[in-house]
Amino acid sequence: MPRVVVGGTFECLHDGHRELLKKAFELAGNEEVHIGLTSNEMANMRPRKIPDYSIRKEKIIRYIHQITVCQKYTIIELNDPYGKTLEEDYDYIVVSPETYPVALKINKLRAEKNLKDINIVKIDYVLADDQIRISSTRIVLGEIDIHGRLKS
Repeated sequence: MPRVVVGGTFECLHDGHRELLKKAFELAGNEEVHIGLTSNEMANMRPRKIPDYSIRKEKIIRYIHQITVCQKYTIIELNDPYGKTLEEDYDYIVVSPETYPVALKINKLRAEKNLKDINIVKIDYVLADDQIRISSTRIVLGEIDIHGRLKS
């Protein structure tokens, strides 16, 4: 079965993130999914305060338990944009349009190391009620909730 990797900051674990994770588990079948989760140090390079790694990790674990009961997964702390993708072989990397360029860069760096490409599976943005993409920024600003419902 395929080896699948997905990664991100997962700041608010919104419906877009949930689609990424669902697709990763779907592709993996009965195999383990590797989930790269941005470290506190890397996440806090952003202009706003991001929730602690342990909080973001716990939300991912709770969500995984909602979508699967026995599938294996490993959450790996990311201290760079690539995690283990430059050393280990994966069959698929699941990305959003925002992280698609990182996946292309990963394959470029893998080619330089004579490693095979990872198949890139790009998930479309999940849209909010106003047909604008759901994002952690919009959630933090109070425009929408994690499901894309408008807040008034």
